[in-house]
Amino acid sequence: MWSFKKLQLPSFLSSNLALLVFIPLILLSIIACTLIGPQSSSSFVSFSSSWKWKSVGIFNSYSLRSLSSYEEQHEASSSFTSPFNNNSFHENLVVQEESIPHQPPQKEEGEEIERDESNEGEEEIDKDISNEGEEHGNNATKGVLKMYSKLERLEAILAKSRSSIREAARNGSMISNHHDPDYVPQGPMYHNANAFHRSYLEMEKNFKVYVYEEGEPPIFHNGPCRSIYSTEGRFIHEMERGSLYRTKNPDEALVYFLPFSVVVMVQYLFVPGAHDMHAIGRTVADYVKVISERHSFWNRSRGADHFMLSCHDWGPHLTSYVPHLFNTSIRVLCNANTSEGFNPLKDVSLPEINLKTGDIKGLIGGPSPSRRSILAFFAGGLHGNIRHHLLEQWKGKDEDVLVYDKLPNDKSYETMLKNSRFCLCPSGYEVASPRIVEAIYAECIPVLISDSYVPPFSDVLNWNAFSVTIGVKDIPNIKKILMSISESQYLRMHRRVKQVQRHFVINGSPKRFDLFHMIVHSIWLRRLNIRVQE
Repeated sequence: MWSFKKLQLPSFLSSNLALLVFIPLILLSIIACTLIGPQSSSSFVSFSSSWKWKSVGIFNSYSLRSLSSYEEQHEASSSFTSPFNNNSFHENLVVQEESIPHQPPQKEEGEEIERDESNEGEEEIDKDISNEGEEHGNNATKGVLKMYSKLERLEAILAKSRSSIREAARNGSMISNHHDPDYVPQGPMYHNANAFHRSYLEMEKNFKVYVYEEGEPPIFHNGPCRSIYSTEGRFIHEMERGSLYRTKNPDEALVYFLPFSVVVMVQYLFVPGAHDMHAIGRTVADYVKVISERHSFWNRSRGADHFMLSCHDWGPHLTSYVPHLFNTSIRVLCNANTSEGFNPLKDVSLPEINLKTGDIKGLIGGPSPSRRSILAFFAGGLHGNIRHHLLEQWKGKDEDVLVYDKLPNDKSYETMLKNSRFCLCPSGYEVASPRIVEAIYAECIPVLISDSYVPPFSDVLNWNAFSVTIGVKDIPNIKKILMSISESQYLRMHRRVKQVQRHFVINGSPKRFDLFHMIVHSIWLRRLNIRVQE
């Protein structure tokens, strides 16, 4: 019978044979690289390169609530389901990939491993790599060390953060088990308090934002800090100040901020009476073109790790002048309307806050529930179909549901909010309304009346626990719906509104878990959901 035997060659012949095989291959590789040469980055206009980023599938549901899809695709045996919420009504990001790159390129003995000693997270990654090499010492070739490129180091840090959040998510408790001297998230107001807290701590440790320096004020690096657009200006000014999260080194950034203000662009560039906004749109497109030609980061990811922020109604449409800004980048928008292209898997819903004096003094707090004599309250102009329907049904028609198009001179708007149990927050011409945050400030239960609106921080906050959502078709039934809420349920919702209030507060100098940090955390979650490749 035939049998296979190991062929024995003399040692000198074995060595010569290996040289004859491998030397020509090495020479051919060198010649090929020389002839082809390095490929330059594609420009913003051509975008000829292939996709440089992929979804890692870490979140799969509405506003990035679930971590289950990554587990299902890559670790099918895991019983883990969701860190923030088990419900899912958005499809998975469909791009699948190989597992996150825990195995970096290898480097031959005698060569230095590149390190950035200023980054503690990267040092931890290097230690992990070293330990991994020791564990596999018998199987690895002696003298071979592993290294990360700068981008791979960043992606490895993100991989560790995902793992930590995933582990925290397995604890289904409503109370975080992480120690924190300032605040420990707890209660049904959070989809998963423990996962949120772990994610927040990972953000504080690892998240860095690079703000492009191109552009001059007032259109760039500037924005309004009072009026209905205050959240846009406040965020831009805080990033410009650079005391939190900002890095001057773009190579260590996880995201890149495009610091233009749509509100100021409209003020300076829009011609009253014009039938289009091309001048503003071209300004946005020109800015992206400039930063894509001066820096490699936009073309590397096609804008997937870049973000813009706008509280103006025109913000979403203006991003369409740059297709990748609209379709790929993280858009932080007050006008979070899914019927107009807002995508909760990559975009962020920004709270709309009307700061008349530039601060919130006197706006926070209100009487106890027993001293609130008004069932429901609304006062506002006739903007859009929803408000028209609300005013038509309820204006001046009920003693418990007080609806005004113009508040009488003898009544204070803030006092009415604080004396009401429920505050009606209908959409106007656009879906967002400053009344949502006004209600939360006044410790009044917000009643959301809108179509296609994604409430702020929905990836973390369970709005059903502290607010009421009423469909437009149910406007005639507002009183019936609110009266059906029991006293004990109302008291629970009131306590929860007071607790989540901290997440919507604007501070002169940001405080942990406040509005500024929650906006940054929403951006952090979207960055966790992609992997950028060289």
